[in-house]
Parts: sequence; structure tokens; C-alpha cells
Amino acid sequence: MIEPAGFESGPAVTEPGPDENGTDENGGQPLRVSTLELFFDLVFVFAITQLTGILAHHDVTVEDGFRVLLIFGVLWWMYGGYVWLATARTPSQTPERLLMLVGMAGFLIMALAIPEAFGRDGVALGIGYLVVVVVHGWLYQRVNRNIARVVPFNLLAAALVIVAGVVKGPAGYLLWVAALAIPALSPLVIKPHGRFSISPSHFTERHGALVIIVFGESVVDIVIGAEGHPVTVSLILSAVLGLALSAALWWAYFGAADDERAERSLTAADSAVRPGLALAAYFYSYIPLLLGVVAMASGVKQAIEDTGRTLPAGPCWALGCGVALFLAGSAAFRHALRIGVQRYRLGAAVVCVAASAVGVALSVAAEMVLLIVIVAAALILEGSAPEHGAPEHGAADTVEA
Repeated sequence: MIEPAGFESGPAVTEPGPDENGTDENGGQPLRVSTLELFFDLVFVFAITQLTGILAHHDVTVEDGFRVLLIFGVLWWMYGGYVWLATARTPSQTPERLLMLVGMAGFLIMALAIPEAFGRDGVALGIGYLVVVVVHGWLYQRVNRNIARVVPFNLLAAALVIVAGVVKGPAGYLLWVAALAIPALSPLVIKPHGRFSISPSHFTERHGALVIIVFGESVVDIVIGAEGHPVTVSLILSAVLGLALSAALWWAYFGAADDERAERSLTAADSAVRPGLALAAYFYSYIPLLLGVVAMASGVKQAIEDTGRTLPAGPCWALGCGVALFLAGSAAFRHALRIGVQRYRLGAAVVCVAASAVGVALSVAAEMVLLIVIVAAALILEGSAPEHGAPEHGAADTVEA
């Protein structure tokens, strides 16, 4: 569960430090991301990339997209809860580390069940989600006992997912929607008190590492798509274009130093408004950003052997809309933290959606080339804009979410 601005942190159980996990001696906040957190993220990202399989087929439907949104929603909510847990204090004691590993097992169960989440494996996914929720609540008891008031909402959501796996059909979808809405709306029922303290350096590093891992998995999808096919000129062209497209998106985030500027903005902001900024930038803005990579990877996976030919509308739209979602998410991220120009990315997002028609009418290779050019042009334009490099406004202009 992610706590918005105003959630009371309560007394933390801390260890004197610093220790090997980067925990400081003045309150237990982690100074850097631990290897256990990176290990945790690898399992979570495997679950996210399983969503690519739902979209990576020629006859992808709107219902498939809706399913991806529902599964991603519950995954992302609880992942955020674990991040906020670790930014309060890195689990460094043996019982906490063991609990984190159990939570990873819960995400792994969910990942294995995702391909048939709305069929035979729906109950299994719900059980995995229940494990994730229970471990999260248990861990938070050691850091922030106020979370106990929110745990019932998360438990109810997990129960609804399990029931949806039994019911299926339209009623199952309604249960899924309720399972996503209940925890997300819980702060409106339980009025927040006090402030939740976060470490800007740890928070930005953790999410930056997540994006890198997601990009890495998108490259793995290229290899999976090419498996069993001869290494021809067409296959090499498709793979290189897929890599170049991922690299263009990497450049839009890391090449533009958005991660570094985001950390400076959070650090400059008053501690009272940091949770609201973090929620807007690293939770809501990351939704289209990560879903964009998933959609783009599904299109590249389908295009890997059909580079010189046209593809059905589904994979072509997945490519164009995936890049557009990423650009829109990165623009929202910048807007939330007031760290850079957004208009060129938003304009490029609109053009990327239109570029999907090129894959249908001409070839998927032409579409990928065009998408790379669009992203590059947007980055060049914003790099030469007068606003580029302007100082962040984290301290003066931030508002509570």
C-alpha cells in the first residue's frame, strides 16, 4: 500500500548504523538501494513482463488490454507498498529478510499465473497476491504500526481476486475492479495523520533501477521472439530496430538526466510535501511509463520475424501506443516534479499514435524507424528549448497531492 502525503509514519524500529545496507544512524532511513531490494525487483519485473505475453499475438483485443490494466494495477499497488516500506528502513534483520523473500515468492506465484489469470489459474494468482499482502502488512508492523488500519483493505482486495478466479466472466471482472479500487480509495476512508518520511536518494535510485530492469526485460523479449528462427538479415534488422527503440526511450529518461534532476527536486522540497510529490511522480506517472514499455515490447516481439512486411493492426498499435504512453508518462513525471519541458514529449506522443498506421500500411520496420526518429526529434527540440536546464522548483512550487 502506498501512503499519500499525510500518512503517519509512526515509530520506526531501527538499527544503529550505517551498515552494509546503507542504513544511516539518524533514524534508520536507507542511503542506497540494497541488493535484496534489487533481487526483489527482478522477480517483480518478471511478473510485469508476463503481461507482454497477453498482448503479443496478432489477434489482440480490447479485452486483452483491459486484463493487462487490471493485473498491472494490483501488481503496481503492492509493489509501491514494498518500496515505501524499504524507504522507511531497509529490512536488515534476518526475520525481515526472510519475510521479503516470502513476499518475492508471492509475486512469483502471481507471475506464473498471469497468462491464464482469467481462466484456470485465477485462484492461484489470488493466492499469490494474498501472500504479498500478508507479508507486506507483517513487515510494516515492524516499521510503522499505523499500517494495521489499512491492512484489512488490502486483505479484502486479495480475497476479491481469489473469488474472481472462481467466478470468472463479467462478475469476475467486476470483482477485479473492486479489488483494485478498494485499496486505492482506502486513504479517503482512513483519514491520514502526520507525515510519512522518505529518503529522496533511495527513492529515486530504486525507481531508476526498476526502469533499467524493465528495459532489460524488453531486450530479453527480442531474444525470445527470435528463438527458433534463422539469423537472417531481416531478423537482425528487426532485433537492432527493437533495441534502438528501447535505447531511444532509455535516452528520454536517463540520457536527459531526469533521474538526477528528480532527486534534486525531492531533496529541495519541504519534507512535508515530499510524499505527495513522490506519489504523483513515482506512482501515478510511472503507470503509463511502465505500461508503455510492456506494450512496445509486445509489438517488437511480434515484429521480430516480420520486419519487412505489414502486421495486423494489433501489434502495430501496440508499438505506437506503447512509445506514446512512455512519452506521456515521462512528461507527467516532469510536470509533477517541475524538472523540465513537457510539450515536445506530449506532441511526440500524439504523433507516435498516428505512426501506428505506417506499420499496417507499409511495414513494421518503417514504423519502428519512424518512432525512433520521432523520439529523437522530441529530445533534440527540448534540448534546445530555452526552458531546458532551468532550475528545479521543488522547494518553492511544490504542492501537496
